[in-house]
Amino acid sequence: MSLLKFLKQVLWVLFLTVLLLGVPRLAGAFADLFDYSTIDPDGAFAWISVHHIAQAVVFLMLMLAISKVSAIRFGFGWGDRKEGLAYLRLFVLIYIGYVVVHRLIFLLLAGSLPVFWYQLTARNIIGQLSFQLLLTGPSEELIFRVFAITMLGLLVKGAVSDGEKGPGKVIATMFGGKISVANLIAAVIFGLAHVRFTFAPFSASFETGQVVVAVILGLFYGVCYERSKSMIYPMMMHSFSNVIVVGVSIITGFIIG
Repeated sequence: MSLLKFLKQVLWVLFLTVLLLGVPRLAGAFADLFDYSTIDPDGAFAWISVHHIAQAVVFLMLMLAISKVSAIRFGFGWGDRKEGLAYLRLFVLIYIGYVVVHRLIFLLLAGSLPVFWYQLTARNIIGQLSFQLLLTGPSEELIFRVFAITMLGLLVKGAVSDGEKGPGKVIATMFGGKISVANLIAAVIFGLAHVRFTFAPFSASFETGQVVVAVILGLFYGVCYERSKSMIYPMMMHSFSNVIVVGVSIITGFIIG
């Protein structure tokens, strides 16, 4: 690879990273403009719902504009249903196993389940679960898989296979023998989206486990998107995982409480 081509790829990745992480911050500023005290006094779901709708609208408009002036397609249809549903079923089984082992056994026995910042009232629970079901998958997959992987793939080619040496071999083996570099980068950016940054002064705070899980789940979602050629299945996977983990945390919160 020539130095010029490498520099173009680096600049393209940096540009997309700023865009992918910057638009959600702007969506947060937009969500700050509204008062939710009447419908959501505890801040359980309204602000984050407006935030996710706003960021999704921005990227949806970008994708529609790009589709009109180019041959780029973003997988708005059902794609390969057989492949998509197969990944969806596999993911559901794996994730339920993870939740049972991690949430219901390790964390429950350790008494270290997540603490909710809002009271577990009927309104807050319904609002939060509705947000997780209807908005997290569609909004975040639209951004961090559909847009990110498609646009990264324009300049960042290649894949990591299980025939290679090093850490990439392990990752590729976990995901069926091959995983694209674009998917890897998109998953890392998705992990960075779970890091809380401030710039005046600069600081970064995060939970290591949350970031690691986000990257791993991002790889699952990305493989599904690439092989099914549809955004629908990873959106369903993402929403399912969030509803399950939040729902289980709420149930165990009642048990412990």
